[in-house]
Amino acid sequence: MLNSDSIIAKEGLPFIGIGAGAASAAFLAGWSATGAVFLALTVFTVWFFRNPPRRVPAGESVVISPADGRVVQIEKVDEQRILKEERVKISIFLNIFNVHINRVPCAGRVVDILYNPGKFFAASVPKASLENEQNALVLERPSGERILCVQIAGLIARRIVCWVKKGDRLQAGARFGLIRFGSRVDLYLPVETRLRVKVGDKVKGGETILGVFK
Repeated sequence: MLNSDSIIAKEGLPFIGIGAGAASAAFLAGWSATGAVFLALTVFTVWFFRNPPRRVPAGESVVISPADGRVVQIEKVDEQRILKEERVKISIFLNIFNVHINRVPCAGRVVDILYNPGKFFAASVPKASLENEQNALVLERPSGERILCVQIAGLIARRIVCWVKKGDRLQAGARFGLIRFGSRVDLYLPVETRLRVKVGDKVKGGETILGVFK
């Protein structure tokens, strides 16, 4: 089931509750400094798990960013693990200050979801794509073309969440999961895709157009 449109992702509620409870207990005990620390952590947790609405661009041919963050890599690769063909890979790094809700890059049907445990290198380095814990979402467009979107855990992130299941039909820009704290999302597109971003660009999930399908 897709996550709701609530302003806070439900996965953050237990952390918010623990922080708020600890802050309240500390203030009641007269430990003002400790209470202030827990209160600050609670506010940060609320902000981290924010789930803002986005204005999704119209058009079946556009590729929308699956995550907030910065484009750290664009390269042509021979993707042999899942798609088994040459693709253009766009890697987006999310720091702890970015929105961590992940969104569907284009409309399509979920034909496979592949989870692989792994290591926790810094998500901004290239080897994270191969060695870190990750969850791969394979989408089939109405044309039959397949798109690969991979959620990758980072140095701090230790939990990947995916709300969709195999067989689901998703709209472009729909929320499909999240990654706690610093992380990365890799998107594998057809080599013919006309890209509209470059390395270093900041993007917004569900809103920024990364490219256009031919």
